[in-house]
Amino acid sequence: MTTLTIGERELDIADVVAASRGRMRIAVTPELRERMQQARDILDDHLRRDVPVYGLNTGLGGNIGHRIAPDEASALQADLVMARVAGVGAPLSIEASRAVLFCRIAGLAQGGAGISLPVFDTLVAMLAADMIPVIPSRGSTGASDLVQTMSLAAAAIGAGAVHWRSRTMPAAEALAAAGLTLARLAPKDGLSIGSASSVACAMAALALAELDDLLAMHVAAAALACQGFGANPHLFDAEVVAARPAGRQVEAAALFRRALAGGDFFTRVPAKVQDAISFRALPQVMGAVMAAREAAAREVRVELNGAADNPLVLGAAGLVRPSANFLTPSLALAFDTLAIAVAQLATASVQRSIKLMTARLSGLPNYLSPVGGASAGFVPMQKSLAALHAEIRLKTIPASIDGVVVSDMVEDIATNSVLAVSKFGEQFEPMRWLIAIEAMVAAQAVDLRRRGEPGLALGRAAGEVYRRLRAVVVELDADRATGPDASAALGALWHADSVDAVRGMLEHDPEKL
Repeated sequence: MTTLTIGERELDIADVVAASRGRMRIAVTPELRERMQQARDILDDHLRRDVPVYGLNTGLGGNIGHRIAPDEASALQADLVMARVAGVGAPLSIEASRAVLFCRIAGLAQGGAGISLPVFDTLVAMLAADMIPVIPSRGSTGASDLVQTMSLAAAAIGAGAVHWRSRTMPAAEALAAAGLTLARLAPKDGLSIGSASSVACAMAALALAELDDLLAMHVAAAALACQGFGANPHLFDAEVVAARPAGRQVEAAALFRRALAGGDFFTRVPAKVQDAISFRALPQVMGAVMAAREAAAREVRVELNGAADNPLVLGAAGLVRPSANFLTPSLALAFDTLAIAVAQLATASVQRSIKLMTARLSGLPNYLSPVGGASAGFVPMQKSLAALHAEIRLKTIPASIDGVVVSDMVEDIATNSVLAVSKFGEQFEPMRWLIAIEAMVAAQAVDLRRRGEPGLALGRAAGEVYRRLRAVVVELDADRATGPDASAALGALWHADSVDAVRGMLEHDPEKL
């Protein structure tokens, strides 16, 4: 079981990934626990003095004008929670749901919610027992993920369902079997758990971790394409990209140099003065994606380590203030931008694959068919490339610009951050196909080029992709079905061992030896 103490350092994406993979024991530093108790004491004081505080002794949303008597505030908590378990759709995966529970625990630990410590401890105990609430996948507008995260509060009081011991079962049954006591919600505890962006934060962190694997394989496959095409090696020159160091292109060029290190790409005489932009702009396009990824990661870290609560308890000042920290426009905009950046990556990948098949540009047999004549070679695969590209582009439509007024006109803007993240994640599968097809086409180009240049030596990461692909897809020597070949390439390249091998090569910088 992984153990993590919140408060010792800033939490990062890797912590969310670790939480998603299995049982995690959470602790908080004494300083944070004291801050949480201080916030709770402030809420209790406001309740005793009958000072109006949203969600503590008032209704929610359009019912804000309704005051709740202090002696009724606790009894109404379960009703408040259950009325807002309004998410719909298929459940999130158990990995994503684990991450959601972790992210909400991390947010509550900041002390801004005023959560009762026994209730907080119940959520921590559930995560340690790998008892994960079932969370519906739809319902958030990005003005907190309230109707989804209320499933956490419902499970803690024994309502709803949980994943536990490879089963989905009623939460009350699982809590009893595990020896955990049902949470007794104090005033505002339900809102404290539910009013947060934990679903968006968790899904965003997991998506970025998945993106890192995709980008590593993209670099290696594109490097192989450069060698198959006989691209001009100067496009990765450090001096060239540093002359206008936009959007992480300097770092991107360094990645490609690592992918090609150990081969002869940089020592060969260029066959052409310059290439099509899809090859020539590899550092610029990849750099822009890296910059967009960095911006998105920054927003995820803000959500993970921040207090997104409304109302927000300012413990040191003894105050409770209204807050809109639950609204996540920065996160939504970052992931809308990232989806557009990935579409740029997809366009360039498709164009490189097509250029490799075009004889007058590559200097290789047309359609990469050694047969010639009426042979189709790889050209029918261009239709699948176009279809995959269209699917990726469809996911670039911004989610952050759509909003519907809800809750009696009170919640009148929204960010749709969960939708922005989820549609970005839907780009990954077609992107994996594009990368696998580019690698397959590039491997054929390398084999054909070697007939005239038998000494051609592949770079380390490019060669790793070539080796793993050729283990399952043989060179095309006559027309055959290339769809099954693409499926085999996809399975080989996206196996965990392949991704780990390529990432290891890209993380090692031969220029610093």
